[in-house]
Amino acid sequence: MKYYGFFRSSASYRVRIGLNLKGLAHDYVPVHLSRGGGEQFKAEFGALNPQHLVPVLDDDGKILIQSMAILEYLDETRPEPPIMPRDAYGRARVRALAQVVACDIHPINNLRVLNYLKNELKVSEDDTNTWYRHWVGLGLSSIEALLAGHPDTGRFCHGDSPTLADICLVPQVFNAQRFKCPLDGYPTIMRIHDACQKLDAFDRARPEKQADAV
Repeated sequence: MKYYGFFRSSASYRVRIGLNLKGLAHDYVPVHLSRGGGEQFKAEFGALNPQHLVPVLDDDGKILIQSMAILEYLDETRPEPPIMPRDAYGRARVRALAQVVACDIHPINNLRVLNYLKNELKVSEDDTNTWYRHWVGLGLSSIEALLAGHPDTGRFCHGDSPTLADICLVPQVFNAQRFKCPLDGYPTIMRIHDACQKLDAFDRARPEKQADAV
């Protein structure tokens, strides 16, 4: 198994956590998203993923893209330990929580969007950061409301074992901290985040612990 990613990419971060939770051995191939104009734009990487995005997983010649698809593939092909609940309602709740991050917050705040704002639309650094914090705040406020006091929220987002929801939440909190987004209004999120970071699978996936961290 070969995994292509970038230490600071939140989508890559998700897959690192998933691989660690599953205990899956893999070779890590760093793809630097800004060095030399972006290594993701090189022809050899484009042959793997025409979107020129990380992560990419090569599972014995089967090439997979998109972090959410990769994580569900891993759960279906290596089902233990599970990262999705066994019941349909639980799976729907976990997917909804995960998708608030992966579909609503992340797509409009990822590197290529921020670069477009700054480089093409000439938005100032301060205004770009204001854009970022606005969408993070909106998304995290929704997640906090969905988690706080819900009977199915446990030690983690859903029950007492980490799921896809936690795998998405932790990298988003990392990004929020990096951009100095206020987080004191999200006590449930931060409690769950801290519980996740105590687990070895999450701890080893931290961006600063990756071989390509700079």
